[in-house]
Amino acid sequence: MEGPIPVPSTITAHVVAVPYPGRGHVNPMMNFSKLLVSKNSGILVTFVVTEEWLGFIGSEPKPHNIRFATIPNVIPSEHGRANDFVTFLEAVMTKMEAPFDQLLHRLDPPPTIIIYDTYLLWVVGVANRRRIPVASFWPMSASFFAVLKHYHLLEHNGHYPVNLSEDGDKRVDFIPGNSSIRLADFPLNDGSWRSRKLLSLALKTTPWVQKAQYLLFPSMYELEPRAIDALKAEFSIPIYTTGPLLPNFGHGENNVDLSYLHWLDNQPSGSVLYISQGSFLSVSSAQIDEIAGGLRDSGVRFLWIARGETSRLKEMCGDMGLVLPWCDQMRVLQHPAIGGFWSHCGWNSTREGVCCGVPFLTFPIMMDQPMNSKLIVEDWKVGWRVKPGVKQDTLMSKDEIASLVQRFMDLDSDEVRDMRKNARELQKKCQLGIANGGSSETDLNAFLRHILQDAKP
Repeated sequence: MEGPIPVPSTITAHVVAVPYPGRGHVNPMMNFSKLLVSKNSGILVTFVVTEEWLGFIGSEPKPHNIRFATIPNVIPSEHGRANDFVTFLEAVMTKMEAPFDQLLHRLDPPPTIIIYDTYLLWVVGVANRRRIPVASFWPMSASFFAVLKHYHLLEHNGHYPVNLSEDGDKRVDFIPGNSSIRLADFPLNDGSWRSRKLLSLALKTTPWVQKAQYLLFPSMYELEPRAIDALKAEFSIPIYTTGPLLPNFGHGENNVDLSYLHWLDNQPSGSVLYISQGSFLSVSSAQIDEIAGGLRDSGVRFLWIARGETSRLKEMCGDMGLVLPWCDQMRVLQHPAIGGFWSHCGWNSTREGVCCGVPFLTFPIMMDQPMNSKLIVEDWKVGWRVKPGVKQDTLMSKDEIASLVQRFMDLDSDEVRDMRKNARELQKKCQLGIANGGSSETDLNAFLRHILQDAKP
């Protein structure tokens, strides 16, 4: 966007929000921006995205006091993130700084605070040079942040790289803020070139946080008290949990087929397994075929969100459910017909499932997802792992999947009843956290006071 960016009427603070250009990062940052302006209509948010991402979200409804500003794409969009994630991440961490710095020159009024995705570590230097307060927004769990911050302890204790076939089940209990963790659940732990490179990039982010003025987690104290307490003891800057940052309902409803909701209306309570493996990474095609065969043989009702191949998978799955390319996930998870959530355990999906009181079948792929699976299964006790072993490349057969799904969706099972009870109790904790006087509401109000104080001349 060239030239001066127009200014709306009277404002009390100007927040510049800059997310990492990925779905799991843009969404929570936008939800947080909407939450801020809903609390104080005098706040203006300039939401900085790449040109590619403006094409994705530019037409979505948003409050009048959130405006978009763009910077160029870091790599040609046709190259794709999943095809070469290392190159994309390197580009994000090196090529976005200069155009962002130039954009700040043109913003009117000048920013009073910058909220940045923690992976965009260069924002701290830009903000500090301009003497603009900066808040680091970590889009994953506080528990996983603590793991990255203390990852050196893994190598220090002789546990990196991990031989998954021999040592994956071994546990360590020296990561502050975490209960004991299987070595298999640490991110990027296999010592391969790709993992080493991604790990080195990820580990660069945490030291810069201490040079920010605030640290924000899209989490709740009730979900991760141990991690939050440990991090508050280590950091000198304020740490705030901003709540689950759930998406608003109803985006694009006029243009989208919602017949799947009518289908859900006609299913028995708690009878449908919702399946979504996320919007970015995916499992092998062979594993997808086994999942489809397992669903068919299980006889369980399902709603499966699968990118591409929906017609082929529908033929493989049978007539007990739906296979769709997209749905309004929050509306689905809140529907009384949903009895379980087969998830890749991205932090956004994890928070949404927990806040809707739905138990999980966890099928993590990489990065923070195995740690989120561990929280779900071991700490919160609201789910089961799909893969009982520790090797990620193990193919789960359709027979194993059919048996697991049948047991998981058996409402007469004492084990399942206990898990569903735990899920409902965790949901209640979340509701209390975001209610008036709750932990997240209190933290949000404290951060807002800082924003408004920083904005004063």
